[in-house]
Amino acid sequence: MSVAPKFAGLKLSAGTFEETQHTLELYLDYVCPFSAKMFNTFYTLRPVIAQQYSPRLQVIFRQHIQPWHPSSTLTHEAGAAVLRLAPEKFWDFSAALFRHQTEFFDVSLVNETRNKTYERLAQIAGSVGVDEHKVLELLKIPESPGNDGQLNIGNKVTNDIKWMVKADRVVGVHVSPTVFFNGVEERSISSSFTEAQWGEWLAQNVV
Repeated sequence: MSVAPKFAGLKLSAGTFEETQHTLELYLDYVCPFSAKMFNTFYTLRPVIAQQYSPRLQVIFRQHIQPWHPSSTLTHEAGAAVLRLAPEKFWDFSAALFRHQTEFFDVSLVNETRNKTYERLAQIAGSVGVDEHKVLELLKIPESPGNDGQLNIGNKVTNDIKWMVKADRVVGVHVSPTVFFNGVEERSISSSFTEAQWGEWLAQNVV
């Protein structure tokens, strides 16, 4: 868990205390409309954050699966695949996926096979420069059991998803979007924050 810079003395560090960053964590679900609203606004602030707050602030996208959205797991598996193959493309992939968000809602997928959904997610990854075929290779589920007869085998990013779920549960995040600042939930921030409100909040808190 991150700590505020004013508590930097808690850390055993070879660096100076002035090097300690603030940490802003955004817990977002790819199929949550409110997460899309927050992400899309925040994504436009990247140049401002880079120019005004680097290196004092690190921002972390926390992938937050909400099981009442069955496709949530599938979309976040695609995010995990992108993190494996091209981590520098993760935020661009997320922006593209949020633009296509409604294509992965319940009604949109009710008659689609799981592997077909993976194919469409891989295409979105391909649209931002990630190898589409490699993404699909990490995601696809075999259509027949292996030599050991196992049926419930998951895919090549299942263990990554388990880690993400465990990390969210440890801090007690339930719904998205949820925001943590320096290790503590920041309830003053909502999905309806405008660019101006984000700018004001950052100016007041990242000092």
